[in-house]
Amino acid sequence: MAVSNALVTNLVSPITLSFCLGLFAKTIKSELSVPKEVYMGISLYLLYSLGLKGGVELAEADFSQIMFPAFATILLGCITPILTYIILRNIGRLSVADSAGIAAHYGSVSAVTFIAAQSFVSEVISQTPGMKNLEGYMPTLLALLESPGITIALAIGVFNSKSNGEKSRAALLHEVLTSRTMMLLVGGLIIGSLIGHKNWEMVSSFYDPKGGIFKGLLCIFLLEMGIVTATRIKDFKKVGIFLVMFGLTIPIINAGIAIIIGHYSGLSLGGCVVLASMAASASYIAAPPAVRMTLPEANPSYYLTLALAITFPFNIIIGIPFYMEMAKKYYEFSS
Repeated sequence: MAVSNALVTNLVSPITLSFCLGLFAKTIKSELSVPKEVYMGISLYLLYSLGLKGGVELAEADFSQIMFPAFATILLGCITPILTYIILRNIGRLSVADSAGIAAHYGSVSAVTFIAAQSFVSEVISQTPGMKNLEGYMPTLLALLESPGITIALAIGVFNSKSNGEKSRAALLHEVLTSRTMMLLVGGLIIGSLIGHKNWEMVSSFYDPKGGIFKGLLCIFLLEMGIVTATRIKDFKKVGIFLVMFGLTIPIINAGIAIIIGHYSGLSLGGCVVLASMAASASYIAAPPAVRMTLPEANPSYYLTLALAITFPFNIIIGIPFYMEMAKKYYEFSS
């Protein structure tokens, strides 16, 4: 599928259009909103569904197949926060706290971007004869990518600020490992790996990420994300032109690194696209509370605006199909 066709497919999908509706509704000051309880319930469902399905697939995966992609993912989680910090500190001339705080967000991963990427890639696979199916253990890679980036970036910030880092790092580790995202993904993976396909069939119509229920609830979730994103647009003036350009270019840089690493780890074309989308994303669920706890002097209008109002919509609307084309060109070049 050419990039133009992939872009059109993404732009006219109900997932993307739901996000755009949320943006539009908030922009014209509509009273449209998704109740917090509904939003939280859907987010729990989406993460748990991914964990369960990933666990079922993981149970049948050969360890030799997942070993190298898992190592590549952890390596990626170490590279991206360090690269981000260096760019922000040395080129952007941001403070230690702001550089580390933003690096923590870009070193971690957006679960919603992962979900959107997986849905997009699955749709492309269904329309492309002969294209290899997406690896079932991708949620495992999502869980592996969640914490290294946050931990490394904030460790840099704590060390350079000479604050009492021991207690903060211990608290940070607990915060990350016990977060909703980690509990649902890792817990779902464990449960899914134990139940097997026979028991999975009992609940697959409800939890299968390829099913209509999952995609329908994802549309409502993206509708709310569009509303929330629109509330951050006014902060563009606060972040400045450098950070705006950073929020649009660092995803492409990180995605390129992920495609190269993913390719040599043995991932399929679709798997590389999903890994690239994860690397290109910025966390706005796990990272913000960790940054507030460890680096309270970091400016939230910087890291929240970048993650939620710039990088997130860029990835959802344009980035994911662009990473597909990047991966295709690299696979053709390296073959």
